[in-house]
Amino acid sequence: MNKSQQGNEFSLKGKSILVSGALGLIGREVCDAFACYGAKVILGDILDEKLIREYAAQISQKYDTQTLGLYLDISSVQSIENSIEQIRAVGLDIDVYVHLAAIDAKFDDNINEIVPSAFEDFPHAAWLKSVDVNINGTFYAIQCAIREMLKKKGGGVITVASTYSLVAPNQRLYRKRGEPRQLYKPIDYVATKSILPNFTRYLATYYGARGIRANCIVPHGVFNGHDDEFVANFSELSPLGRMCDVKELRGLFVFLASDAASYMTGSTLVVDGGWTAW
Repeated sequence: MNKSQQGNEFSLKGKSILVSGALGLIGREVCDAFACYGAKVILGDILDEKLIREYAAQISQKYDTQTLGLYLDISSVQSIENSIEQIRAVGLDIDVYVHLAAIDAKFDDNINEIVPSAFEDFPHAAWLKSVDVNINGTFYAIQCAIREMLKKKGGGVITVASTYSLVAPNQRLYRKRGEPRQLYKPIDYVATKSILPNFTRYLATYYGARGIRANCIVPHGVFNGHDDEFVANFSELSPLGRMCDVKELRGLFVFLASDAASYMTGSTLVVDGGWTAW
């Protein structure tokens, strides 16, 4: 490292970072963090393209950096390839790809959208939809991103798994007083997210000699409007005694995208308040 680089290990200036699932809770925060550290940020999501572009414009204005908002459906190879064409058209490329897009049954203010079925009754259609997005989409999106990185002879992949890729859900967490349905963290999410740590290790060992690093982040318990009962249940089971503030994830994503992590690949970094420590 030369003198001009000292103290700038975490700078993302000159890097173009593509984030799928960019309008989700974590996606919004890390896109903001990347721009804060000087990156050009490409925001991809399956939500309304107008909303994506509006948030991209907000970040661009806030940090005076180039951004691009685009529609991205990771379960469609055609959609991914169209997105890459749009990226090239504005003079950007992909130095880092952050894979956040996924189907997840969340126990926040969208709790009514959860399929309450027990394992033995879980709908086949819901299972197949999650496989298509969380497994097939993971393969499609990362494969296309890596093809772009190979042209540059380097890059980075950051996947985002779950503590449920490491341990099984404690279903007692999801019980609610007065709720006639027994709610469960469903099998589709647990099974499909479980591939990510080893998928990431595969990428790391396969492409390490070709200048592409791959690491996995495992967050857990990120607060997003959960009701008081859920927060109390979670806090009782967490060594830190609380849920995660999404801002607490910013530094880890910036670190892995930066040159400060240049000798780190194949790692699974757990940010769960100690959930998997006991």
